Amino acid sequence: MRNYLFLITMIVLCKAASAQYPGYSRITDITKFKETFSAASQKIASIKSDFVQEKNLSMLSEKITSKGKFWFKKDNLVRMEYNQPFQYLMIINKNNVFIKDGQKENKVSTTSNKLFQQINKITVDCVQGTALDNTDFKFSVFENEKNYLVELIPVAKNLKEYFKSINIFVDKKDYSVNKLDMRELSGDNTVISFINKELNVTIPDAQFAIH
Repeated sequence: MRNYLFLITMIVLCKAASAQYPGYSRITDITKFKETFSAASQKIASIKSDFVQEKNLSMLSEKITSKGKFWFKKDNLVRMEYNQPFQYLMIINKNNVFIKDGQKENKVSTTSNKLFQQINKITVDCVQGTALDNTDFKFSVFENEKNYLVELIPVAKNLKEYFKSINIFVDKKDYSVNKLDMRELSGDNTVISFINKELNVTIPDAQFAIH
């Protein structure tokens, strides 16, 4: 009887996972995945890629699409440069963030802003494979033939006020991030897809300089 109930429970869980993420099934051995993901991510010292960002607003039927260039280098160095349809630059250099929006420039130290610090950590964790160690979230992992899907559900109070979940799509071949899907409580979501990725290429530190 217990075995029968266990089987029914597993079937229900699998169907729920498939309904939530069609084509994906839940991974039950989280420990093994976490160890493999962490070890593989440690081998990625730098990433250079193009990206496409799609912003879906619940009040609008059309997507807002942006394109640009992305660079990452260990440790905690990120540069996102939007060039279509507008110019926008964000640089993360450890605990400092530089933002240039048109002619406006802004420098922020994440140590003075808890929420900014958490969002900074999410950004870096997602690309360098340490997201599963972030205690601001609880996580589940799913897989299909080509990707792992890491679902992060916020448990930190201030993050829960903004995000419903953050989903990270990880390439099974090299454990690099293919896509981020940030879902807000409002019903809006932002999807960033990384394309034409180059791993472990030489990127000068000047690319992440904040003046």
